Order: sequence, then structure tokens, then C-alpha cells
Amino acid sequence: MDMTQFHNNKKKYNALLMKTFFKKANGYHYLIILIIAVSVFSFKTFSNGNNYFEIAKNLDIFASVYREVNTYYVDDVDAGKLMKKGIDEMLNSLDPYTNYISESEAEDFRFQMTGQYGGIGAQIGTRGEFIIVSDPYEGYPAQKEDIRAGDIILEIEGKSAKGKNTSEMSKLLKGQPGTKLKLLIKREGEGELQKVLTRQEIHINNVPYFGMADEHTGYIKLASFTNDAGKEVKDALVELKKNPAMNSLILDVRGNPGGLLHEAVNIVNVFVPQNQEVVSTKGKVKEWDKSYKTLNPPVDVDIQLAVLTNRSSASASEIVSGSIQDLDRGVVVGLKTFGKGLVQSTRPLSYNSQIKVTTAKYYTPSGRCIQALDYSHRNDDGSVGSVPDSLKKEFKTKNGRKVFDGGGVDPEIVVSHKVFSKIAESLLYKQLIFDYATYYRNKHEKIAPAKDFHLDDADFEDFKKYIAGKDFDYMTASEKALEDFKKKAEDEKYFGAIKEHYETLKHNLQHDKQADLQKNKEEITQLLDEEISRRYYFQKARYEASFKNDEDVQEALKILKDKAKYQSLLKPLSAKK
Repeated sequence: MDMTQFHNNKKKYNALLMKTFFKKANGYHYLIILIIAVSVFSFKTFSNGNNYFEIAKNLDIFASVYREVNTYYVDDVDAGKLMKKGIDEMLNSLDPYTNYISESEAEDFRFQMTGQYGGIGAQIGTRGEFIIVSDPYEGYPAQKEDIRAGDIILEIEGKSAKGKNTSEMSKLLKGQPGTKLKLLIKREGEGELQKVLTRQEIHINNVPYFGMADEHTGYIKLASFTNDAGKEVKDALVELKKNPAMNSLILDVRGNPGGLLHEAVNIVNVFVPQNQEVVSTKGKVKEWDKSYKTLNPPVDVDIQLAVLTNRSSASASEIVSGSIQDLDRGVVVGLKTFGKGLVQSTRPLSYNSQIKVTTAKYYTPSGRCIQALDYSHRNDDGSVGSVPDSLKKEFKTKNGRKVFDGGGVDPEIVVSHKVFSKIAESLLYKQLIFDYATYYRNKHEKIAPAKDFHLDDADFEDFKKYIAGKDFDYMTASEKALEDFKKKAEDEKYFGAIKEHYETLKHNLQHDKQADLQKNKEEITQLLDEEISRRYYFQKARYEASFKNDEDVQEALKILKDKAKYQSLLKPLSAKK
């Protein structure tokens, strides 16, 4: 379509929309119909002239339905909630990442993008009818005023906190930096305590920890991709390189859901030369298609590098791991990533609201898109299918290794993780590991450094006494199979004949919790070590205490120590023969 035709159609379309608006909108509720209509233009959807009438017709129908419901529905209708529900459901039919952000949600969205908010610096959770502090951040008001994990919040500014959920409590705890906040907390062994905190600007670091995983290997945990993520990774590596013994590095993006695309480029830039393409994007609006290249001199292009991934490594995490893989700059260790190859852009709407809309797909340097689900072709029931193997395409890394699109980033080294025992799962789920760590912290003023801390036999016996009589029942796999067998036998009318044998088997399988505690002592002690270490050394203890038992870290260390194997993993199969 030429520009003259474009502007003529645009005028006709505007006139039709305004006609629709004034014809049907009898009340203030329908102002948003005009807002939606005007927003259509900001997305430049005029390339398809045949859509003009269809869009206007459906907006007319939508306004009519909205008016009739508001006028005649038997009960009073909350206009704002009804409209938001309609918008949310409309966007849900596209993909999970296209979202409407109301004015009231804008602050939470800003935190997701920047990692900054005004508050006390603590994670919270639910315990019965009250809110419990689960993780205070080191160096922020909660920790400075000796608020500890396990403390129960009874009152906030003199008003009961009973019955509030985490969302409600979070809003009350947040506020302008410099403002005071009075809390009444309850601590095991000490009773009720009054705390007065001064809120401050909280910045959640993208890199919550970096250090040495062993004598020669540095470790950087990358938890998010908000502003300055690239700078934090760069600064961490520069600091680690002050250790002359370090000759390799682990970059951990497990559990990282992604964030800002340009920060992913900045992170790759730490390890690859300037002017190297890291990712490109392509969408409906061709003017927005872009190639993102490294802009700055790298920190280190030679250090051996292992990137840790799992199923929760998504989006920007996949740009980093996929680009490192495509450029043969390092090895990926762990599990296949999530498979999110879509890019979102935020667009402003009226009344301080916004829309986050999927505008493009991204492609790693080899040219592949790792998007796993095809939202453009839904099944009849509305579900979304994965890209079938038959449609996945082969691409080549810089060295000629085969990689594939359509389903996340596949690691060079896949790590099979052991499954927690049923008793350990139960102790975690019932929060008894957490509770004992709280109890232990209140009984012991100091412990050894997180890397060295380990409960002894006497401590484990104390733990067993602490949980004695507490509810942590569970069903073993054998018991579950037996229950399934019983149900099947009942359905088929055979159970009466085998009931006696069933009861005997059930009795023999009845688990002995004390025996299970002892049998799984090493695993349970490991969980206790990590949780207790966090009470004294906060977030950094989460990593230092887990290195020796972290299967992904240990596998990465093994590969990085074997230089020949490391180099072999970065070569195509033909070069290995």
C-alpha cells in the first residue's frame, strides 16, 4: 500500500471508529473503547486495509455487549474489574507474555524491570493466618534492625496483620525511602518484639553472589536481567581475576526467568570481542527488526567458561547461553532451557496504564529461534503444542557443531539430578527444615563460615528430637503403588478376594519415620546445613554452602579441569575423529 492510500484509509478508519464510539457509548464506561481504538494506530497495523471494517465492527459489538451487561445484569457490575477481565482474557488468547498493566500494577512492573523499590528489604511468606519473614536481605533495614527469618509479623503500624496475604503485606511494607515503619513481631524463644525501621531504596542485585567454587574456578550467580546486569557481571569477573590462580569460570543462570534483552547482550560482551552479533529480532513491524552487537571491549575472551542452565532458565538467560554456545565460547551444563524465543515491548496507554506486547522473535548468532511453543497455531481446545521434532531445523555454531531450533538450548553436558527422598520432601514441604534453622539460630550466636559449616551427630539427634511428634507424614512410592492397586482391584470387583493379602502388604510396607530419618541422614543434614547457613550469612550462604553437593557445579568443575575434554566439546564431531 502506498502512503496516499495509507492516509486515506486511516482517515476513513478514524471516522468509522468515532462513529462507532458516539453511536454506542452512552456513559463514561465507554471511554476505554476509544482508548483501545486509538491504541491500534500506535502499533502500525494499517498495512492490512481489509482489517479496518472488521476491527470497527467488533469494537461496536464489544461496546454493545458491555453496555447491555452494565445496564441489565441482575447485580451491580464493577466496570473497571469487568473491563480488565475482558482485556486480560483477550490477551491470554495470544500468549502468556502479552499483558495489560494497570496503573495500580505499574510499581510492581517497575520493580521487575529495575530491581528497585522502597521498602525494608525482606522476602515474606505465609504461615497460618500470619505473614512470616522468610529471607532478610543483607545490608538493608530488616537485617540492620535484627529482623530474622522465621519472625512472625503480628502488627504493622499498630494494626493487626492477621489474615493478610503476601500481596497485601508487601504493599504495606513498601513506601517512600526515609519513612518510618513500626512492626510488632513474634520470635520463637523471645516472644513479642517491637521494631522501628526506616525504609530505604532497595536494589536487588542481578548478581547476588560471586566467589571461588574451588581453587582455580570462579563462580558468578546471575539471578535476573534488570538494569546494570552486564555491569554487575563485568565487575564480578574483574574482581575474581585479581586471584592469579583462577583459570576458569562458571556462570550460573539456573532459575533465571530473563528480563532486559540489551543486558543479555552486555553480559555476552564480557566474554566475546567487540562488534560480534549476539542476537537479532524479527517481527511484524519490519522497521523494528534489529541486530544487536557487542559494543564494548571484552573483559576476557580466553578464560574457560561453563554456563549452568535448567528448565527455568528462560528468555534473556537463553540469549546468553544460546549465544555462548553458538559462538563456541563455552560449554552449557545442566538441563535443557525453557524455550522462550519471544521479545516483548512495553507501550504506554491512557490513564498511566501500559501494555506489554510480544512484538518479535529473537534469533541467536547461528540463526535459530529457540521458541518451544507455537502460539500462532492453537489446538481446537485452545491448548498450545510444542514445535514437533519433524519441523525443527538444524543450524551450525561458529565451529560447525550442530544445534537445533524450536525447543530451548540443549546443554553439551546433561546432568541427571537425584530426586529427594520422600521424607526430605515432606520435611521441606511442612517447613520443618526452615523451622529448625530458626530454632538453631536463636540458640547459637555464631557458626563456622558457610563453606565449612556442617551439623555434627549431636546436632542431628537434636533435630530428630525437635521434629518428634510433629506432622511430616508421607507416602512412599511402594505405598502409592499399593493404593493404586487397591483402587483398581475395587473397580474390577476383585478386592474382596485379596483384602487379607493387601492388609499384610500394607502393614509390611508401613514406613518407619525414625528409620527413614537415619537412612537419609546425609541428604537431610545437607538441607539443614544450607538453611542454617542462610540465617547467619544471608544470600551468599545459599551458594557457598551448596557447592560441594551441587551436581551441576561439580560436573562443570570436572569439565573445566579437563582442558582436553573442554576443547573437544567445542569441536564438531568430524573434527574429533
